[in-house]
This record gives sequence, structure tokens and C-alpha cells, in this order.
Amino acid sequence: MVVAIKALACELPATTGVPLARWHCPELARQAVVQGIVASISNTTVWRWLTADAIKPWRHRSWIFPRDQQFETKAGRVLDLYHRRWAGKPLKPDEYVVSVDEKTSIQARARKHPTLPPAAARPMRVEHEYERRGALAYLAALDVHHARIVGRCEPTTGIAPFGRLVEQVMTCEPYTSARRVFFIADNGSSHRGQKSIDRLRQAWPTARLVHLPIHASWLNQIEIYFSIVQRKVLTPNDFTDLDDVASRLLTFQDRWEQTATPFEWKFTRDDLHHLVTRLDDHQPLATAA
Repeated sequence: MVVAIKALACELPATTGVPLARWHCPELARQAVVQGIVASISNTTVWRWLTADAIKPWRHRSWIFPRDQQFETKAGRVLDLYHRRWAGKPLKPDEYVVSVDEKTSIQARARKHPTLPPAAARPMRVEHEYERRGALAYLAALDVHHARIVGRCEPTTGIAPFGRLVEQVMTCEPYTSARRVFFIADNGSSHRGQKSIDRLRQAWPTARLVHLPIHASWLNQIEIYFSIVQRKVLTPNDFTDLDDVASRLLTFQDRWEQTATPFEWKFTRDDLHHLVTRLDDHQPLATAA
């Protein structure tokens, strides 16, 4: 009986003809009776049995299946760069690895009542209503081995704004004098495909654009920095205008660099291989579009 109910909890409701997106204990108890598993059972009993095996069918987690046939090859190159290797050889001291991306649609929300600071037995209070005063894009480049940030704010993203970010990096030291600068980027429209590689190489002969696999932004270290920005700079969102947004973003860069150290990246090629093997066992990789 217990095993049967746990097995039911591990099925999708649609497979049993029940019009639910996911199971909850009351629905499981009801379905167990409908299927004749038990004559009657309480919600609490179902919950207790599921808890014994940490089964929580009422929870769900979104994910996306890799569809790039060269997923392991492309991801492996990036992981090698994080460990200061390229094409099987160690990087020289004057070679740098920079992780780049854009954080889009950052709004300036001017609250209709001033935000109140924390007080005794009271958290910060942020007015629910606000006026929209525009949005901008934040483009940033992270030197993954030296915890340096170069960033800029633009009205929108695109090839030209991305080119200006690269120019900002390549015209300051130590990157101007570097032997090579590797730019790790996702497949966003501003820097997608072989044309973007050629365009970067033509403008900056010592620059190399290295693409992540499709849907692999979780391998891009700049996303870690963006998550810090989201938590520490943009939440709660309370700005008078876009100049206020830009000022805080760019000032935070300097503040962060004062105490920052490189992120401790632990995901290795071995971890990558185990992941791909497990996914292959689950479902073959589809051809990338």
C-alpha cells in the first residue's frame, strides 16, 4: 500500500487521466481511493509516507535540455579557459579570460512615496506603487582570474553596444598590451555565430570570441556577478530616473572590486562528462537549431 502510493506520487497526473499539473497530498489520497489502493486514507498519512523518502510531488523545477550536438566540446573549451588552458596548453601570464554578457531591461521605478529606512521591529518599507521612468541595458565584462569588472550602460543591446563594451576593455591595460584576450559569450543576437567571431578578430587582432553552447549561460561567470548586482543594487528597485540607475551600477563596480576575489569555480571537465553521460542516458541530444 505504502509503495503503491509512493509510486503514484512519482507519476505525472496526466498519465493517470487526472486534470492536474502536479500532485498534492489531498489529491493523492483521493486518487488512491479511486484506484482502489486503499479504502480510505488521510492527507496527513500520505504526507508522512512521502516525507519518509523526501518525495515532494507538489514542487517542480524548470530546466532546459541541451540540444547542441557539440555541447561537451564547446563547454569544455570554456572550462579549460577557466583553468587557464587553451588548445591543451597553459595560458601565458599576459593572456586574459573575460566573461561578457548583457543584463537587459533594467527599469527605473520611482516610488510614489519615499522608501522608509528600517527601524525598531520594522523592516525597510518600499511603496508598492511606482512610476516607470524608462529602462536601460547593463553590459559588463568580468576578468575571471583577476576579479576586475568593466561595464557600461546603453539604451539597448545590439552589435554596436557590444562592440563598444569590447572597445572599452581592449583600450585599457592590461588588455591593450595582452598577447591574447579571450571573450566568453553566449549566443545572444549581439554576438552570435561565426560573423561575430570574425568581426571581433578584425577589430581587435588579439581578441578571441569563444561561444558557449546554446542554453548554457550557467557556465558564464558574468552571470554570477549579475546575480550579485540584482540582489545588492537593483532589489528593491527604487530610482528617480535612468541616470540614477546608471550611476549606482557603475559606482557599485568600483566598490565590488575593492574587496572582490575571483569566483571559486569548481565545475570541471570530469563533472561535465558525467553530466553529459547522464543526460545521454535519459535522452539523446537533439540537433542544434
